[in-house]
Amino acid sequence: MVHVYKNFQRPEATLIDSFRKLDAATVHEATGRIGAVRSNIKPLIRGMKVVGPALTVRCHPKDNLMLHKAIQVAKPGDVIIAATDSFPEGGYWGGLMATSAMARGIAGLVIDGSVRDSEEIVEMGFPVFCRGTCVRGTSKQHLGLVNHPIFIGEVVVNPGDLVVADSDGVVIVPLQHAGDVLDAAQKRVNKEIDKRAELQKGTPSVVLNRLDAVFESLGLVEE
Repeated sequence: MVHVYKNFQRPEATLIDSFRKLDAATVHEATGRIGAVRSNIKPLIRGMKVVGPALTVRCHPKDNLMLHKAIQVAKPGDVIIAATDSFPEGGYWGGLMATSAMARGIAGLVIDGSVRDSEEIVEMGFPVFCRGTCVRGTSKQHLGLVNHPIFIGEVVVNPGDLVVADSDGVVIVPLQHAGDVLDAAQKRVNKEIDKRAELQKGTPSVVLNRLDAVFESLGLVEE
């Protein structure tokens, strides 16, 4: 069995750059409302954002051995996204690992576990999206997987899928659909510009979104 695949297809740099201009909520809507990772995986602080290809990791619960291997094999711009079998009670990632990741050009970390040295990581400016913080250390004794499909936050992630994460949450865009999602997202942005202009004129959102028919169908009574 191959535990670590070093190479995988990544999105084109121009595609990634275009997604950097979009927020996670817009991308989620453009996917058809799929790919949103569970909301309990949050940024360490508001304002963090990361966009890039997923380098996937599956860790043994309370063991971070494969995260160290991921740092070694990652390429600049990759986002390490790690599953821990939903076992958050361990500080899988800390300040030294963040230091190493930044030196190697890794864009950020998404993990369904916890991290520690959080204040140090925030000061460094390394984007981390996680279940929380935990002072408990982890072992380095169990093999896992790098660059295999993983399941995290109710979403399947394949190596090379696009990760878009900001203060609102984390969205995964399958690599094969990234171009179509980008087109849909850009159309949505343009449409929202027009809507905002109407709202600023005082047009009620009920009128703008044609919700009167919905209220009528539900039997709304006004007096």
